[in-house]
Amino acid sequence: MEFVNVFWFRRDLRLNDNHGLYKALNSGLPVLPIFIFDNEILNQLENKTDLRVQFIHQELSLIKKELNDIGSDLCVYYGQPLEIYKQLVKEYSIKGVFTNEDYEPYAIKRDQSVNDFLFTKGISFSSFKDQCVFDYREVLKDDGKPYTVYTPYSKKWKTRLNEFPIVSYPSETLINDFLKNSSPTEIVSLESMGFEPKSFQYPEKTTKSSVIQNYEKNRDIPSIEGTSKLSIHFRFGTISIREKAKKALQTSEKWLNELIWRDFYMQILAHFPHVVNGAFKPEYDKIEWEKDEADFLKWCQGKTGYPIVDAGMRELNATGLMHNRVRMIVASFLCKHLLISWRWGEAYFAAKLLDFELASNNGGWQWAAGSGVDAAPYFRIFNPTLQTEKFDPNLKYIKKWVPEFGTIHYAKPIVEHTFARQRCLERYKSTLAPTQVQ
Repeated sequence: MEFVNVFWFRRDLRLNDNHGLYKALNSGLPVLPIFIFDNEILNQLENKTDLRVQFIHQELSLIKKELNDIGSDLCVYYGQPLEIYKQLVKEYSIKGVFTNEDYEPYAIKRDQSVNDFLFTKGISFSSFKDQCVFDYREVLKDDGKPYTVYTPYSKKWKTRLNEFPIVSYPSETLINDFLKNSSPTEIVSLESMGFEPKSFQYPEKTTKSSVIQNYEKNRDIPSIEGTSKLSIHFRFGTISIREKAKKALQTSEKWLNELIWRDFYMQILAHFPHVVNGAFKPEYDKIEWEKDEADFLKWCQGKTGYPIVDAGMRELNATGLMHNRVRMIVASFLCKHLLISWRWGEAYFAAKLLDFELASNNGGWQWAAGSGVDAAPYFRIFNPTLQTEKFDPNLKYIKKWVPEFGTIHYAKPIVEHTFARQRCLERYKSTLAPTQVQ
């Protein structure tokens, strides 16, 4: 039996400019590409028409077809990764396993268990940086400590880019080095994993050049096409972060800054994994949150009586996406107006967002609550009315998602703004600075 190397697809569902895949295809041995639908992750998904699982399945089918066309195949498995590898080593003479790094706590633990098993079989395990431009080890303060504030981090990030320009890994030029397979396997079906397919149009992998060129001017206006809509593709690696960062360097520094935010939150998660289960600033865990499930449900359904908030939540529920400016508004409203824990909102977004990514979702919610790194001060409370006047003055976005707005059928405000603001300030202040309370 001939030796092979395995390439394990995860958050990098593409054949082009794929770092780990490039290294595997350059290894001198035929490459067996695999993907594992991890049942430990899928079992946590309550929605059996989860569009993210369908998206992954769709992209895998496209990769599989490309490989079938050149006489190769993508082997797709469903199960626990360690158990899949125990089976693979019986079927193939594996020299090494190549993959791309994942910085989430579960992924780190999973990879370590696979690595430990492969080591007992004399099989190497090699992982590479691919989902970010710079990882948590590459942009540090002069004293070697991690940054916890975005602006100095971004400056250092750009300095590093001058020192180490972005390089590509043209894996697409080496596709003839995949293991040949004259009898391709059937891809595991959604139904066999307990999921149901659903008709849905996902955002395109490309965006208009004019959107990026005008990004700084239009990015905060939810009623127009002012953002790239590429977030789901960054999340699952169907596009290359390096390729898009190069484009941003040429066209829009503001868009580049948003890509840097993504790296920033990833390095925060890697350096401070406790943020997954609690506040970055531990004192914020002492805040006594309201546990009003009825108010939370109204927020989830977009029935708060605050039209910009309701529009955002309805967009999320209908499409799995929400405009970034509106994400900040609805998050602030939940934490500050309703005094409901950011963890409730974080979990709801995690279940609904097509582009859900742990580091960015956690970072964004803790920013809104004031409990995270580089956070908005607790006394900064978005006024939904002023946000509407500034970013949706003609009410185009609101009328699209809240058609009953302005009629007797629209909900009354769930809470009065002045009261909510004062309650929030008093609650935060009494918890965080009790000596200042009169």
